Amino acid sequence: MEIEGVGALVTGGGSGLGEATARALAARGARVAILDLGRSKGAEVAASLGGDAFFAEADVTDEAAVASAVERAAERFGVLHVCVNCAGIGSAMRTVDKDGRPFELRVFRRTVEVNLVGTFNVLRLAAAQMAKNAPNADGERGVVVNTASAAAFDGQIGQAAYSASKAGVVGMTLPIARDLAKLGIRVVTIAPGLFETPLLMQMPEPARQALAATIPFPARLGRPPEFASLTVEIVRNAMLNGETIRLDGAVRMPPR
Repeated sequence: MEIEGVGALVTGGGSGLGEATARALAARGARVAILDLGRSKGAEVAASLGGDAFFAEADVTDEAAVASAVERAAERFGVLHVCVNCAGIGSAMRTVDKDGRPFELRVFRRTVEVNLVGTFNVLRLAAAQMAKNAPNADGERGVVVNTASAAAFDGQIGQAAYSASKAGVVGMTLPIARDLAKLGIRVVTIAPGLFETPLLMQMPEPARQALAATIPFPARLGRPPEFASLTVEIVRNAMLNGETIRLDGAVRMPPR
């Protein structure tokens, strides 16, 4: 799918991977809507993109708010072709901690609710809108790119909730791609490894360097524009469908 002129919705576009993706799409001629929480820099990022770009405040788990954002994007751009799901949260807690206390269920539930249910909520609403599009020469009506994590495959100690939520995103990728095939809507998931995201950059520099040293090549943290570059290629390449692509420099996470 050619990016020039498409309408795109990017969740979590106020920072990190989402911001880089929104900027990369806009730089190639896409009209971009950023969906993020009110406390994010989503409005600031949207304003910096210029043109038709706009910010929609919403929690990805809020059906009404997401539906409103999707409808607004379709109305403003005339069409919605691309949806990129970058919104997500992290959590770290052992199943039973050193004092014998069990993992807090509310933390597990919230992590899965945002990362998995929230991704599906945005995806389903965006896909329903894309289904209304006229197909292009290849029969395409839309593209959805989800964000999982290397933790979906080799989660570390304390990542039970996070790994489960991201593994769910991986697990639903192929069946949803098959569901939407008749409509000409592709679904692909990216599973990034250790990237320079706001959460990771809060760590002390020595800790970040130690993490970078675990990556075979390149021996550094991934950069958000590299995630964005892969997203752009997924949108462009019609044969990428139903797949999860690890973007991790060949890292395989140790237990801790």
